[in-house]
Amino acid sequence: MTSSRTYQYRVVDVFTDCPLEGNPLAVFPYALGLDDVTMQNIARELNLSETVFIFPAARFGCAARLRIFTPAREMDFAGHPTIGASFVLLEDGIVPKQSEHFALEENVGPVSIRVEHGGRPLIWLTTPPIQEGPVLDRVLCAGALGLAPEDLLPAAPQRLSAGNPTVFIAVRDKETVDRAWLDMGGVRKLKGTNPEPVCVFVFAVTPEGAYSRMFAPEHGVVEDPATGSSTGPLAAYMLRHNLVSGHAATRFVSEQGTKMGRRSILHVHIRGERGADGIEVGGFVTPLVRAVMQWEG
Repeated sequence: MTSSRTYQYRVVDVFTDCPLEGNPLAVFPYALGLDDVTMQNIARELNLSETVFIFPAARFGCAARLRIFTPAREMDFAGHPTIGASFVLLEDGIVPKQSEHFALEENVGPVSIRVEHGGRPLIWLTTPPIQEGPVLDRVLCAGALGLAPEDLLPAAPQRLSAGNPTVFIAVRDKETVDRAWLDMGGVRKLKGTNPEPVCVFVFAVTPEGAYSRMFAPEHGVVEDPATGSSTGPLAAYMLRHNLVSGHAATRFVSEQGTKMGRRSILHVHIRGERGADGIEVGGFVTPLVRAVMQWEG
């Protein structure tokens, strides 16, 4: 005898105030009863950069627990699912709608959320602690992106992580960012014997902040329209190489996803001198779909 299983979910566009732009996200606000295998299968079925499943928090002081899946694997932390889930929690009243501060439990630990209320809320997350990885060979990095070494800025490429190891490569201008393409053979040379999946983040400095693209095929994401988990480390990298002001309360934006037709605007707030009080990443969210997933068994 079989039974029907039914789960409501939302699709929202994150890091945009325009529908059908930004990074689309599926949010299951009431995910109790879903096991790891089913969540991974749902994420593969929907085939978005990420799908987030919301559970009651197990950690004291957190409003909810998030489980985040790409089509290929579970993530310890990801930015656009954190921002998008926060929007749904507020809009559905699971978190009181006028809340200005709360925390979400993720595999990486508690993530602090701050909300600037207005006509449309601007939702900020505090980037988890950033781990520094090795400086990488410029020639190998250029080759992994199908570029020449002279296309890169003098700033040495480096791997940083706030939960997702990411290689940051600064190039000369937006046109060079748009010319980049990911050579997996070059990526394997870049990684060497490191077994961890790696994201490759290429960017140019702009008057507004940065113009960016991010590739993560090992996570099942050929190109990501907006990568909040890599944007805090991006700010740290830019601070280190004096590509952005290190003054307290500096704000800038990273434009990502434009080349692939999903323009996203990620806001960055550097708190304290040179980020001593943390780096926040924020964005707007545009709701798009309310749906039901139902199957037998």
